[in-house]
Amino acid sequence: MSEPVVGEKRVTWAELLFDLVFVFAVTQTSALLHVDHSWAGVGRALVLFVPVYWAWVGTSVHANTHEVDNPVDRLGIFAAGLGALFMALAIPAAYGDRGVLFGASYLGLRVVLAVLLFRNQPVTLTPYTVAVCVSGPLLLVGGLLPNPVRVAVWALAAVVDLATPMLLRTRLLSLHFEPAHLPERFGLLVIIALGESVVAIGAPAASSAHLGGDVVFAVMAAFALVCGLWWVYFVFAASAVRHAMETAAVQTDILRQVLSYGHLAFIAGIIAVAVGMAEAVAHPLAHLNGAIAGLLFGGCALYLASFGYTRWRMFRKVASTRLAAAAVVLALLPAATLVPALAALVVLVVVLGTLNLVEHVRVHRAGQI
Repeated sequence: MSEPVVGEKRVTWAELLFDLVFVFAVTQTSALLHVDHSWAGVGRALVLFVPVYWAWVGTSVHANTHEVDNPVDRLGIFAAGLGALFMALAIPAAYGDRGVLFGASYLGLRVVLAVLLFRNQPVTLTPYTVAVCVSGPLLLVGGLLPNPVRVAVWALAAVVDLATPMLLRTRLLSLHFEPAHLPERFGLLVIIALGESVVAIGAPAASSAHLGGDVVFAVMAAFALVCGLWWVYFVFAASAVRHAMETAAVQTDILRQVLSYGHLAFIAGIIAVAVGMAEAVAHPLAHLNGAIAGLLFGGCALYLASFGYTRWRMFRKVASTRLAAAAVVLALLPAATLVPALAALVVLVVVLGTLNLVEHVRVHRAGQI
């Protein structure tokens, strides 16, 4: 049972501290993709990232539906943050000798959230109890198993977590969410992922013995690309998400479809772009190999296409400009390996710049700005 909230709920300082742990987890996931950016490597990274992401979602939803600016909940959020920290520490060797640490940390985090949720109310069937009783134990057991069985069990746990809100939809229909808080939380999540992109730009350039003109221009192009990704989300989409939460007949559907599922795709796309940008900045005059070009262009296309999904879920309208831009990016992917990495970055900057300009003109003509 959710507690009433007076006024507009804002993100607490404890939640922001928790977010710092998620920054580290995103960094570790990106590092994993740097090591292995094959299709199998992408799949294994996704299997690890989903529980981390879902733990963040669970913490944010609890903070939205309950008053957490008190000593008990602050300590609970800190404890959940410690669990997330151990999960992040386990990511580099999660398919090696840190599998148990990864699974046990997730289970412990979910137990903390369940205790916070049910300490003043009866235990009922919710995504929190499913995580404690099903997906958490699956992750722990998977950590004890050899590969590739471990990957399969962990993938099953990820599917269980993602499917639970859909399977329990009828039980969650009566939940009320504060409409300002959750869009702000997920917007901050996008900022975290974009911050990882900035790190991906700066790290190879900072470690370079000599900052030549090619690296400088690559940094400029990569940062322009990050700004373009930011513009696509925060100039128009962020306010649309809040409007959808405020006006939805069933808020749970917006939380599940747009925020939980849609933002998983957004973050995955940004992480893929970050890995590609890091390689492009490190070797701006070299040609990207197929895997890195796939992450850079495929991640950008996924990010843009995800707006088509979220806009349809929110308003039953087609995001024609963003879907068209995603199609253009995918069409350019085969050529990305034929030109220097710096040129590939510039191409993406031009596509995103054109998209943002077209949308600005369309909104201006419609008299909305």
